[in-house]
Amino acid sequence: MDSLNGIAMFVQVAETRSFTEAARLLGVSSSAVGKSIARMEERLRVRLFHRSTRSITLTAEGSLFLERCRRILSEVDAAEAELSDAAGSPRGRLKVGAPQLTGLLMPVFDSFMQRYPDIDLDIDMSDRMVDVIEEGFDIVIRTGEQHDSRLVARRIGACPHVLVATPGYLTRHGEPAHPSDLARHACLQHRFPATGKLERWPLRREDSEPELVLPETITVNTIEPLAYSVMQGRGIAFLPTFLVREALSTGQLRTVLDDYLERTVTFWMLWPASRYASPKLRVFIDHLSQHLRI
Repeated sequence: MDSLNGIAMFVQVAETRSFTEAARLLGVSSSAVGKSIARMEERLRVRLFHRSTRSITLTAEGSLFLERCRRILSEVDAAEAELSDAAGSPRGRLKVGAPQLTGLLMPVFDSFMQRYPDIDLDIDMSDRMVDVIEEGFDIVIRTGEQHDSRLVARRIGACPHVLVATPGYLTRHGEPAHPSDLARHACLQHRFPATGKLERWPLRREDSEPELVLPETITVNTIEPLAYSVMQGRGIAFLPTFLVREALSTGQLRTVLDDYLERTVTFWMLWPASRYASPKLRVFIDHLSQHLRI
């Protein structure tokens, strides 16, 4: 068990990049953590961390060891969870990564927590591309094509995108009849936080037509503020239908340029291929598959 405690300390230091923070989270002294890491390095005869007065970073050997240690701790968690599941409901902490789609995801997470009160969700909701294995996630939700061979991928569903505006905006500024007309409109755009690039509006054009440059009336690094702005009549936005479904059904929003637009985004759940699917992970996967309405 001493070796297992040492592994847990090593993983905590690697994830926090701090002996002090790791000690606080583990409820021990900083010196205890430092001595444990030193003993481990002496036993393994390798340096696991580069240390300076300002930062702690993993060495190449430390990064390799971290992945193995996470697998070990995951197997221990899975074994405990399996025994707990045999005695009752699934339990434990589940680290989940998800895009900033509060209105879509939080009702599903909330219903999951009501159904499985012994499972604690640790949710990282952001639009950055997390490293599932390096950052210790149990499962993440992503969109688009997935090519990471280290991960198991399960498709949740697909969602079309539309260009929308309020009837009032279209009355004031006219309805675009061709993509080129958008150059004279207020365009509300999404900027990917990881790359800083604007999300492209996939409008069909002839080979002879120049690349369309859209006005950047508003740019936001997550899409829910765009839905708010478009509802206020600030312009035209490119949004997934699940975000504007109700507004379209009530006539608060209208779609434009449907004949020129064709894009569907696929949602996926991904988790480490090497990780034992613990009871808490299995019930989370099943719950999202059944209840996420895209």
